[in-house]
Amino acid sequence: MKVLMPNHFPLQGSGSGIYTLNVAQELVRLGYEVLVIVPDHQAVPTEDYPFPAQTILFCNGENEGQAEVDFNFPCFTTHPRSVTTFYELSDEQMGEYVDLWRKHIKQAIVDFRPDIIHAHHVWVTPFVASETGLPYVISVHGTDLMGYRDGPRYRPMARIAAEKAYGLIAISRQVRDDTVATYGVSQNKVHLIANGFDVDIFKVIPGATKTAVLPEFGLPASDGPLVSFVGKFTDFKGIDVLLKAAAIYEKALPGVQTVLVGHGQLWEEMHSLQDELGLAGVHFLGHQPQPMVARIYNAADVSVVPSRIEPFGLVAVEALACGTPVVATNAGGLPDFINDRVGGLVPLEDHEALAEAIISEVKAGSKQSKGKFAAQYALDGYSWRSQVQKMAQLYERALG
Repeated sequence: MKVLMPNHFPLQGSGSGIYTLNVAQELVRLGYEVLVIVPDHQAVPTEDYPFPAQTILFCNGENEGQAEVDFNFPCFTTHPRSVTTFYELSDEQMGEYVDLWRKHIKQAIVDFRPDIIHAHHVWVTPFVASETGLPYVISVHGTDLMGYRDGPRYRPMARIAAEKAYGLIAISRQVRDDTVATYGVSQNKVHLIANGFDVDIFKVIPGATKTAVLPEFGLPASDGPLVSFVGKFTDFKGIDVLLKAAAIYEKALPGVQTVLVGHGQLWEEMHSLQDELGLAGVHFLGHQPQPMVARIYNAADVSVVPSRIEPFGLVAVEALACGTPVVATNAGGLPDFINDRVGGLVPLEDHEALAEAIISEVKAGSKQSKGKFAAQYALDGYSWRSQVQKMAQLYERALG
């Protein structure tokens, strides 16, 4: 079977991009042929992945002679390579954007001859898929639900995309319920298939200790407590709540360090908040490749997901797979799999409860007592193989 897989974002730098990458890789391992279409600023090197990728070139100010349009690829919130949002596009740019996807998907159908399209986000790409006559399914990532709320110009396309799809894949119970309510589709049409993680990258790594890993980022070697955060620097990720919690737990945990991995529109604002709170142990590491993220998880005593909204929380699963307990907010998809056996849940917007939970996990030595179970728990329930096999079964049903 041949699967065409368009995504609105590059394969690196966003949750849905990493999701697309991993689904495509696993499909190839299962014997499927896959062609991915993504936006970027230069062509995706074909040797980087076990599947071909077609690139739509957007302008980043440095590739004007190569870009197909004179604006950057738009996002729902932010991306390390673009802070342009869907909502600020002019009507003309919006039309150009849709036409670009039409052009590339049409060409891919001619050249690749797919049997099915697996689109990502209930947004522009599945709307274009609906025009092709091919069967298609959509992964609902959650940010598209936010986009439906914040971008009324796109709602007609999103509704058509959802209505004509064979099925929609929800990554959590919360996303499933919101999908039914937002697009008015039958619950029978929405299939709960969780995110997975790359077992070759996110695993317990012998030797990836604090004293070994911290110097890799230019930080002094220390065996003191280490807290990690991984995510985009955007409001719904709750980084400000974590920094306010750090102002509490830095007093209770001598020598504690907090490393923040990611980038985005709130980068400068979070630096300013760090200064305002007088935080001594917080370090901003910027965007990092996945193998380095795995080393950070391995080194950390606890990883934190303080999100205000979190459709699933793949970073939490990845941390668990590395044998690190997770403290997360009781929001979105996180309660589906975070519990006191592998970490803890705290209320939204409560930096005091977040600090207390982090202090508790560190002082209780949860890395040692929960880590081994957490790694096996993630492997048993959230490997990409198990999730993609469910997707493949959905494809087969769509093709009759």
